Amino acid sequence: MGLKSNLHNLKEKYKGTKMAPAFNAIHTFLYLPNEITHGGTHIKAADDLKRTMNVVIMALVPCLIFGIFNAGYQHYAAIDAAAGITKEVSLFGNFLTWDNFVIGAWTVLPLVIVSYVVGLVVEFIFAVIKGHEVEEGYLVTGMLVPLIVPVDIPLWMLAVAVIFGVVIGKEVFGGTGMNILNPALTIRAFLFFAYPTWMSGDKVWVHEAVDRTGTPDAISGETILGSLAQNNSVGYDVWDMFYGFIPGSIGETSTLLILLGGLFLVFSKIGSWRIMLSSVLGAMAMGLIFNFVADSGMISESSKFFALMNTEFWMHLLIGGFAFGTVYMATDPVTASQTNKGKWIYGFLIGFISIMIRVFNPAYPEGVMLAILLMNVFAPTIDHYVVQGNVKRRMKRLKVKTA
Repeated sequence: MGLKSNLHNLKEKYKGTKMAPAFNAIHTFLYLPNEITHGGTHIKAADDLKRTMNVVIMALVPCLIFGIFNAGYQHYAAIDAAAGITKEVSLFGNFLTWDNFVIGAWTVLPLVIVSYVVGLVVEFIFAVIKGHEVEEGYLVTGMLVPLIVPVDIPLWMLAVAVIFGVVIGKEVFGGTGMNILNPALTIRAFLFFAYPTWMSGDKVWVHEAVDRTGTPDAISGETILGSLAQNNSVGYDVWDMFYGFIPGSIGETSTLLILLGGLFLVFSKIGSWRIMLSSVLGAMAMGLIFNFVADSGMISESSKFFALMNTEFWMHLLIGGFAFGTVYMATDPVTASQTNKGKWIYGFLIGFISIMIRVFNPAYPEGVMLAILLMNVFAPTIDHYVVQGNVKRRMKRLKVKTA
């Protein structure tokens, strides 16, 4: 009660000043707002922006925890592989070990802290300067960002990207609810174009690369997409890919947990099942087209595009960041299509274009980020033509009735 009372007193003390948004944000983050609406008619509901953001964060937490363990697991698996120890007899073959957690937490949690601290500082600065309340939109973005970057990305690099993404991707458009591009993907796009060697995904991260005898050993290896882009074989089976015991960005590897998170968002009515399903259909359609091209002999097996073209169409759903992007970012209610028919078109094109970019861009064999950003730009156009089509059909029916 003392803390609540002190915060309330500070809130009243700085009411009407430039620092009011900062104290209001802290107060409403810790406690329910004590303001009520007066006059007029209002829709009364239990949900608000903060609760919505918290639900999405809850759907992301399992991916974060899994990513922490997987970072440690990939560290020891790479060292064992370099020493000739197979995955089956690896001393650290057990996934849920304290060693895996310590290594993973030591590298992943700083990314989460930097993402939140830097992003929220920028949000607070803009709220104070512009005199509006601090918006809760960054609560989800701050969790998404560390989950879609490589585990070994330098912290200063992440901080610079977060500042760029929040300022250019959101604040210049007016803040939460006004941005046309997904802020988390804007941050990743900045990293991709500004520091491409760190985002290529062609190396497996190893923390303080030391083998079992204590001898330093520089170890690197390719991710699944990197291997396929180079026409190399992949040393992981389908279940490894589905459960997530593979290298990749922190939160994107476990298709199982992403699927469960997607179902949670659908049943909580926050994520659009139309966008998720249509994205999967679009990806499978493009994958089937590439499989047909590869099987028909229209492309040489020596071609740099052959391996990804020949990859089973359904396997594209299990590798890379497709599943994560589809569930958590393509469904962003601010930047996605708003009409039901528009959501089908929007999602299908995301899936279709994602696999197209993945195959034809072997230097960076991942396309979901660019596909979602592209469709973010076209989402208003899709909705415009859907609405205009509905208006024309209703006008025709009206003419028939009045004739």
